[in-house]
Amino acid sequence: MKIVNRRRMNDAGSQNIWRSYSDMMSGLLLLFVLIMAVCLMQAQKNYNEKLAEQASRLQTQDELDKTQEELLQRESEVEAQSMTLTDLQTALESQALALSTKESELDESQRTLSEAQLTLAQRESELQDQQALVTEQQNLLTQQESELEARDAALQERDEALVTSQEKLDEQTRLMSEQQKKIDQIIGVKADLIESLNQEFSANQINVNIDSQTGAIVLDSNVLFALRESELTEEGEQILYQVLPVYCEVLLSEQYADYVAEIIIDGYTDSTGDYFSNLQLSQSRALAVAAYLLEISDSFLDSTTSQALQEKLTANGRSESNLILDENGIENQDASRRVEVKFRLKDDEMIQELSEILAQTGETAAESQ
Repeated sequence: MKIVNRRRMNDAGSQNIWRSYSDMMSGLLLLFVLIMAVCLMQAQKNYNEKLAEQASRLQTQDELDKTQEELLQRESEVEAQSMTLTDLQTALESQALALSTKESELDESQRTLSEAQLTLAQRESELQDQQALVTEQQNLLTQQESELEARDAALQERDEALVTSQEKLDEQTRLMSEQQKKIDQIIGVKADLIESLNQEFSANQINVNIDSQTGAIVLDSNVLFALRESELTEEGEQILYQVLPVYCEVLLSEQYADYVAEIIIDGYTDSTGDYFSNLQLSQSRALAVAAYLLEISDSFLDSTTSQALQEKLTANGRSESNLILDENGIENQDASRRVEVKFRLKDDEMIQELSEILAQTGETAAESQ
């Protein structure tokens, strides 16, 4: 049993040795493989570096070859330029010789020029003397021309002033002619209008005095109002109801409406009392007549014409201005207390414009003389 066990122990020991040996050999083999792999990698790296170095050397050799070719080409160009420079040097020497000849000729020309300049200086001196005489004569001539120009300018200015004056005069004459035509038309319209008023009042058998120049009618305040009062009396209303419709119908008719600019009612007082109280009284009376006219306008005018009446109607208080005097210059108080109804045509101002044009024309004519 002991022998068998010893054998078994020897066999087990042998197996362990072989296993250890086998493991060692495997490790050595693996180490060898690793060393071989590292060596191969290093060899491959060295091989690649040698290939790169060889390629670099080949490229450098190519560049050296190209540089050599360029140097040979430049040497050829230098030789050609050297030959050209030699030719230029020869040409320059020829030109220098020619220049020396030209300088000799120039010196000769300079001497000739100096002599000519001396002669020219003498002639210039003579010419300056003559020029001084010419300048003196030109100064005299210039002075005379200046005097003539001044006279011509004065004459031209006077002619222009005359032309301007004539143009202004012609323009003023034209305006006067146009204004005169309009004024004649206005005067004709006013005369026809006053005639129509007279005919209409006569046709209605109403006795009213119409101013032949202005077309105004005068209403007695003593009939229209009580003393110092501004309220219409019954008799006054009856008179206004008869007179005002006829007067306004003519003014606002289709024939004259476009010419009438304003229908005016003016109230007047006598000189009794102070100015401001009379002004207030005259204004109140004029307003009372105007209000009554508008109140009854619907009875004799259509709505359109009634609206035109409102737009054209004005009422004014004149206080004690424009008193009525008798032949002895004494105030007629009854006549001074009145209400006037009148009209103004649209172009009445043209008469004033014509007067201004006439005044301007007179001034222009005086200036032109």
